[in-house]
Amino acid sequence: MFDLDVTVVGGGIVGCAVAAEVSRLGLSTVLLEMESGLGRETTSRNSEVSHGGMYYPTGSLKARYCVAGRRLLEEFCHEAGVDYRECGKVIVAVQDAEIPELERLLALGQANGVKDLRLIDAAELITMEPDVRAMAGLYSPRTAIFDAEGATRAYAQLAAERGAQVLTGSRVTDLDRHEDGWKVTITPTGDRRREGWRHTSRIVINAAGLWADRVAALAGIDIVERGWTQHLTKGNYFSVNNAHDGRISRLIYPVPPSSGLSLGVHVCLDLAGQMKLGPDLEVMQNDPRDANTSAGVFDLDYRVDPGRQASFYEDARRFLPWLEMDDLTPAMCGLRPKLTLTGFRDFVIQRETDDLGGLINLVGIESPGLTCAPAIAVAVADLVREMEQG
Repeated sequence: MFDLDVTVVGGGIVGCAVAAEVSRLGLSTVLLEMESGLGRETTSRNSEVSHGGMYYPTGSLKARYCVAGRRLLEEFCHEAGVDYRECGKVIVAVQDAEIPELERLLALGQANGVKDLRLIDAAELITMEPDVRAMAGLYSPRTAIFDAEGATRAYAQLAAERGAQVLTGSRVTDLDRHEDGWKVTITPTGDRRREGWRHTSRIVINAAGLWADRVAALAGIDIVERGWTQHLTKGNYFSVNNAHDGRISRLIYPVPPSSGLSLGVHVCLDLAGQMKLGPDLEVMQNDPRDANTSAGVFDLDYRVDPGRQASFYEDARRFLPWLEMDDLTPAMCGLRPKLTLTGFRDFVIQRETDDLGGLINLVGIESPGLTCAPAIAVAVADLVREMEQG
């Protein structure tokens, strides 16, 4: 006998969406999040964009789940009353030599099933965005911005309404194989004076985001051998002087860097219309997850180096000619769990077997993971359903 059917580790948007979808199956479920609130890490420290899906290789999980996830996310946000706005996005070519890349992204997006993509010329771009200068653009009208933390809380609420327990301040510190399932050890975090506990669970779903590789290691997986070591990289943002609010009405992206590791420094808009630039890609010399406080809360480094201002200015001024250096102020940053620092790596979504049976691992869930979350949740629920059917 097991205490629970399903334990979901991680309370970001992916974990909460998974808990909501799995609890629909009528299985006793608990979600464990080590922070004091939900969606405190990767979920809330990004551009909060619901992407179209034109960047990723056709057939990859990132492409498939991004296209499906955008539709599911839009539907969910509207049903749950979460702010979601299709502001649209333009990827701009500031030189003629960049236009073939727009054409490549158009063909790739169409192959992936991205809706309503089209190329626009300089004249149409000026009509749409008078303060942006470029030779051409790829327009994605269905790209949106939304309240990522609000969506995360709404998924958690839906999971709770379906009978799931949602526990914050609860860090998983050990996973031991137990009969045909798992014994889960939980240690309280923060200032709460609680005793730790253990429970048994037939199924464990590792949706721990920045910590997913380490949770997999707790279960006895050799993450180095599997190539599952997550390299945390920092994405910094600079806010733009609010005197410029309203000058840009859509998200403006450059042609992505050839490295494929990021989408490039772009114009981000929040739901209030405030503008910021970012994120860049900063490779960290030391793993910030190694800094542990006595209360069990990890001190991740979210400082923005003011010295990066010049590079932000240079990148953005290519298509925002009115921008001045003094318009930029350090704003925020987030961390990405990248599986590689060279080229493309897809998400890992894997149902384990044999001695690791009952474990599902989600590793390397970086961008476009926010958009993909509801589609990932459906895929994980399908894996659970297969396990239930033997």
